Amino acid sequence: MLKIHNSLTGEKSEFKPLRGNEVRMYVCGITVYDYIHIGHARMLMVFDLVQRYLRASGYRVTYVRNITDIDDKIIQRAAETSEDWAALARRFTAAMHEDCALLGLEAPDHEPRATEFIREIIAMTRRLIDKGFAYRAANGDVMYSVRKFPAYGALSGRKIDESRAGARVQIDEFKQDPLDFVVWKHAKAGEPSWDSPFGPGRPGWHIECSAMSVSLLGEYFDLHGGGMDLKFPHHENEIAQSCAACGTPFVHVWMHNGFVNIDDEKMSKSLGNFFTVREVLKTLRDPEVLRFFLLSSHYRGPINYSLTQLAQADETLAGLYRALKGTQAMPAAAAAAGAAAVAAVPAEFRAAMDDDFNTPDALAVMQGVARELNSAKAAADSERAAAAAAALLAMGKILGLLQQEPDGYLKRGLAPSGMSDAQIEELLAARRAARGQRNFRESDRIRDLLAAAGIVLEDKPGGITEWRRA
Repeated sequence: MLKIHNSLTGEKSEFKPLRGNEVRMYVCGITVYDYIHIGHARMLMVFDLVQRYLRASGYRVTYVRNITDIDDKIIQRAAETSEDWAALARRFTAAMHEDCALLGLEAPDHEPRATEFIREIIAMTRRLIDKGFAYRAANGDVMYSVRKFPAYGALSGRKIDESRAGARVQIDEFKQDPLDFVVWKHAKAGEPSWDSPFGPGRPGWHIECSAMSVSLLGEYFDLHGGGMDLKFPHHENEIAQSCAACGTPFVHVWMHNGFVNIDDEKMSKSLGNFFTVREVLKTLRDPEVLRFFLLSSHYRGPINYSLTQLAQADETLAGLYRALKGTQAMPAAAAAAGAAAVAAVPAEFRAAMDDDFNTPDALAVMQGVARELNSAKAAADSERAAAAAAALLAMGKILGLLQQEPDGYLKRGLAPSGMSDAQIEELLAARRAARGQRNFRESDRIRDLLAAAGIVLEDKPGGITEWRRA
């Protein structure tokens, strides 16, 4: 019996889909103005895991993960790089897809882009105005009147008056109440805009997800996920808009994953303490190491990123591959490689995953089966070894691990620092470019990344940088 912690109720309870065996699931995806970082990767990994396990459990899943391709950050970055905003969004969308493929993430069933749902966004905005939940402000924006929605704050636990000081709440003179938020932004000179009954403009961030999720999954669906930082105000505002516009409940179960921390501080672009996925992957034997690391902590709690933690993940995963070495050709193991059903895995693994997707316990079960496999191989018990290998591969399939041939994986190895000389030189070139542009925050970030990988830099006169492995 699968139990999920519902952020709306604060309790873990049995999961029952609203429509028989069908699960409709929406996850807030990436705003595509830069490369994805490890914090993004954790969110993407968590909900990739959720949809994998739901499917393995026999549910018919419709998985929707959106792309925000029009936003203030995209417009600002395009202006900084003298690039067309749409071209920039396409470029970073392609980069995101490349990174997702390397991480072994399965593609969602639908990946809507905000700019493809302008008609639906306008229609929902019109309904909010007609029902009295939204109003035209003096500056031309359409604003949502939070006090018209008495249930506001149910997800975050914030009372309306307490929420005025909440994160990412913008206060301006055109609002009837400081907590009111933008549904439709009036057009500004030089910015992209679309025609609408309330004047040319573009959608606010929150209405994008409301319109896309309702359009693709219906007015009341099973699961909505995202990072903990989206709980307020983004998801709170989604609830207010969607319930008001549709006159129905919005989401049955809300799920939020915890942060990735650097020195116990949240990793984020705004804080400048982030590492991109493509940078980190250069330091690893294989992308599966990062996947293993991210699954090694329960999704709701924080996870601290460090070189030591990655090294531990690499060694543990390599141990599972060493156990499988020489067994993949066995008929039972080969059959299990294509299986992704909970019937093929040990009961202890199912119990862990049924307990709110407890991946640390599930990985512990895998390690126990690997020990059993090693014991069977040592005893030359081919039947017991085949059964253990089959179980290990079936569990790996559900988690997106052990997807490669063991010999090839194990032969890859690592340079002493985890980086090749060519990779180090590539990062040094990027650092020189950043320093040339007086982007010292980026320069320092690359230095920190190299330091974390055991690379010591020494800046010399004339812009020359020498390096050595610690």
